Amino acid sequence: MELLDAHLMPAVDGVAYGLLLFVVAAGLSLAFGTAGVLNLSHGTLYAIGAYTGAELSDGTWGGLVLGLAAGTAAACLAGAGLSAATVPLARRGHLAQALLTFGLALVGGDLLIQFFGADELPVRVPEALDSSVTLLGHRYPAYRLCFIVMAVLLAAFGTWALTRTRVGAAVRAAADDPQMLAATGHNPRAVHTGVLAAAGALAGAAGVLGAPIIGPGPGTSENVLMLSLVVVVLGGLRSLWATFFAAIAVGEVQTLGVSVAPDLAPYLLFAAMAAVLVLRSRFAEPAAAHGPEGPSSDPVARLRRHLAARSPRPRPRGAAAATATATATPGRGGGALPEIRWLPRGAVWRRAAPLLVTLAVLIALPWLLDSYSISLAGSALALGLLAVSVTILTGYAGLPTLGQTAPFAVGAYATANLAQAGWTVGPVQIVLSALAAAVFSAVTGPAVIRARGTTVLMITLAVGELTGAVINQFKSVTGGADGLVGFPSTQALWGGEGMSGESEVYTYALVVAVIAVTVTLLVLRSPAGKLLTGTRGAEARMRASGHPVGRYLLVAHICAGALAGVGGSLMVTVQQYLSPADVGFEIAAFALLAAVIGGTTSVIGALMGAGLIVITRDWVASSWPGHGPLLLGVLFVAAVYLLPRGLAGLRGGSGRGGPAPGGSGPDDRPPASSTSAHTPTPAGKVSP
Repeated sequence: MELLDAHLMPAVDGVAYGLLLFVVAAGLSLAFGTAGVLNLSHGTLYAIGAYTGAELSDGTWGGLVLGLAAGTAAACLAGAGLSAATVPLARRGHLAQALLTFGLALVGGDLLIQFFGADELPVRVPEALDSSVTLLGHRYPAYRLCFIVMAVLLAAFGTWALTRTRVGAAVRAAADDPQMLAATGHNPRAVHTGVLAAAGALAGAAGVLGAPIIGPGPGTSENVLMLSLVVVVLGGLRSLWATFFAAIAVGEVQTLGVSVAPDLAPYLLFAAMAAVLVLRSRFAEPAAAHGPEGPSSDPVARLRRHLAARSPRPRPRGAAAATATATATPGRGGGALPEIRWLPRGAVWRRAAPLLVTLAVLIALPWLLDSYSISLAGSALALGLLAVSVTILTGYAGLPTLGQTAPFAVGAYATANLAQAGWTVGPVQIVLSALAAAVFSAVTGPAVIRARGTTVLMITLAVGELTGAVINQFKSVTGGADGLVGFPSTQALWGGEGMSGESEVYTYALVVAVIAVTVTLLVLRSPAGKLLTGTRGAEARMRASGHPVGRYLLVAHICAGALAGVGGSLMVTVQQYLSPADVGFEIAAFALLAAVIGGTTSVIGALMGAGLIVITRDWVASSWPGHGPLLLGVLFVAAVYLLPRGLAGLRGGSGRGGPAPGGSGPDDRPPASSTSAHTPTPAGKVSP
């Protein structure tokens, strides 16, 4: 009984925290499930409301009401602006949206810090609420009880508006059947704008009311976004009640879980998210396996697709086979199968020219740059290998990932611990780190390869966050939050001395990166790479033809993990220190965005995208201290608009061996028809 009494107040705190997350997550669910926008700037909308409310709070009821009105209105306008910003991306899919909204989040976060300061703002609530009351024999903050009441009323009003009003009916129709909505005389674009504005208003209101609970400050937006994503994943997109109970569960894990099981609390949240998604994937066939139209209930149609997949195709012969590239041939129901197209030898050299020019520039860098810039170039190579591993999974295998920092971290910590144990020979570190990362990817792969689209993003995000929790807990191996430093430098070859100068380290990193990229390109251009491309572009036909698609995807996941492990090993060699921030969510997002900037199926484009990110974040930002996130945000926003096909698109063609680079992500297949230039698609509602 005493134990139950001790945990009573944390349980009530969990209800308050969960209700706050519900209001925020309801807006995120509305934007994603109805408007089809994967909004990674939703946490920034919360921060807008929180900062505005805190700035206007003066300890009076008038200040609270004014802050609530101003914060809600500001976030609502930001949500409407987001709608306008995403109009050009209506046909380009969720990866383009992620690139844009993440960039806007960086820009918005920097501007908020510049305007309100870098310190957490104090929030003054009315005197009547700035006290405690007796609750079941315990003293409890009056404001939190008041917030629980306000959040319940807000949730009830939102549920009523969505289910009992004409506006709510239009919103639900926009999610379920936008073509029919347009046929009834409603403007889908206006509904789209209204939905995103309402989502922003919910986030802003939650920010104002939740500021005394989750105060406005650096890191607030990222924390709120991450928790909201967990709530949406656990609750799904089809029921506000499911979202409500998921939010309460997350709130209890965050408060009561820390009180009851502090050692397990860091793992519970993302472990639950991963488990829910994996179970959903197990009980539903992958959407990609059915093609863009989904599974057909017509047995005749299924038979036609099966026979079409089984029909023999002529195979080219002769020496020209060495210069084959894969193109997409449309087919019924199952997408497209890779077909061989032959290139003249001159065309092969023209395609190889960018690779050769890039290599020449990289070799010349030690003679062109100072020591600091050379060190940044080495870091860019390490991040570039991580981005290439993301390209393999995202562009070729059709598995968009936010979790490649997990095998990246395994490789990095393996190298650091090997160096501390006296294993300083570079090739040994590379091989063992790649092997460790490959084993890790083999263990986690079965949980990933069954899912498709945005579900893969969420599962891999959970894997990455769980890995981060392990890093913080196992201090004997990882150093915890302090990281690892002071280990011996790497030897380039057996019997040599540790590398000391930046030029030596960079040359070593360049040699390793060139070998890794060359092997990657050879594999992707081989028949194995063509099979992987076929799996991404025509999974239904590949399965019907008897190909073990799951095995192909697992092998790709393992190989991409090994490559990420090589990148992690290089990062440790270049930096000579390792911290959790080097393998956190931000780096995972940068790697995915570098792949999108590069063109999703362009290996060289991914390397160049990573280089652009490192140059902007560390080199350009050094001349404008404190504004690195702003510059990166501008880079991402400019890239999404100016490079719709990525850097690879500047060559005037799609990436070889895969789908057209750039715009659409692996989970994005535009609908066959649309009623307007921007009709929200139900794609955002897709569950595993």
